[in-house]
Amino acid sequence: MGSFMYQLYIGNKNYSSWSLRPWVLMRELQIGFVEHLVPFANGSSYEQFRRFSPTGKVPCLVDEDTVVWDSLGITEYLGERHPQIWPLERSARAWARCATAEMHSGFNALRQYCTMNCGLRIRLASYPEDLARDVRRLAELWHEGLSRFEGPYLAGESFTAVDAFFAPVALRVQTYGIELSTQAADYAKRLRELPSMRDWYNAALAETFREPGHEDEARAAGTWLEDLRAR
Repeated sequence: MGSFMYQLYIGNKNYSSWSLRPWVLMRELQIGFVEHLVPFANGSSYEQFRRFSPTGKVPCLVDEDTVVWDSLGITEYLGERHPQIWPLERSARAWARCATAEMHSGFNALRQYCTMNCGLRIRLASYPEDLARDVRRLAELWHEGLSRFEGPYLAGESFTAVDAFFAPVALRVQTYGIELSTQAADYAKRLRELPSMRDWYNAALAETFREPGHEDEARAAGTWLEDLRAR
């Protein structure tokens, strides 16, 4: 790799759950990178993001002449060079990959009703059954990992990719006051208290940019109880 450092392109920290995943993974595991924060445009960001990402989406990782897009693609790419990305033990690694893939492709109701917005505290307007089902599955998955691999992280004693993929959920739990079991709530808090997560959260609150589409999603979610973001 020489002296070249990874270049990671991300969106606004207040809004971009997908950007958070590789960012917190690399920061927590001390994998060096240069951050390029490109704000969401009003309306569509496609053309703006296409300058560095073939999908017109974030996140995107550039490693010299190699462009790697999608949070899961980035994670697997990094795992080829950095063995600490995934648990070393075979069964823990298999479980972590499955749980990561489930988060990447599932939990659609949680995404729909609980949009990422770090700086707000929102009382949900409704709690439909598909959202309740996602929250039950979330708790079940976290309980399984924490119990089977004995914590404090989902696949054992070390923070790995599976924890990074659930990091945005820990922030959503805080934003929407989602009720969880004690074990699951403690795990969400543990994620929020990581140094890298605190850095992301504080930077999110410091952002003054507001993108109308993301703001409208947050208004549709329910009643705003607090707005902790910088004016």
